[in-house]
Amino acid sequence: MTNHIVLFEPVMPANTGNIARTAAGTNAVLHLIEPLGFDISDKAVKRAGLDYWDHVNLETHPSLPDFLETLGDNDHLYLVSKFANQDYTDPDYSEKAGAGDNYFLFGKETTGLPEVFMRQNPEKAIRIPQNDKNIRSLNLSNTVAIVLFEALRQQDFAQLDKIHTYEQDKLK
Repeated sequence: MTNHIVLFEPVMPANTGNIARTAAGTNAVLHLIEPLGFDISDKAVKRAGLDYWDHVNLETHPSLPDFLETLGDNDHLYLVSKFANQDYTDPDYSEKAGAGDNYFLFGKETTGLPEVFMRQNPEKAIRIPQNDKNIRSLNLSNTVAIVLFEALRQQDFAQLDKIHTYEQDKLK
């Protein structure tokens, strides 16, 4: 089972850079749905100092319909949105949920996911509880980390180092 982070038309390079680092550190696949609000060429990535970029399993898609065509029959798609009625901790993201991968689709920082698409798929929508009176939304890279680590927790952090000993271990 693989976890996939899917960003719909991201516009802020810093968010995508943070999310790419999270993907590299968790063995998640990062999908970017175009158009993008920034350049991800090798030159731009190197200039930004993203030394982990070669560890990111990255796929790009020209549009949302093109991305959706890549999903298999057994894959699980979750739409992460403040407009959802289901808590992000409610679904079973573990192997027990059945065969297939988990795909977490996050909307554009400025406008979220397309409303028509959301209305067609309300049962797939999940939400992180927040105080909606104080803020419009949580930061995208924080949201990705919260949702992804819930899935990883349910999967017992498979294929991740729960403990690592460093040569200069500060706790030894």
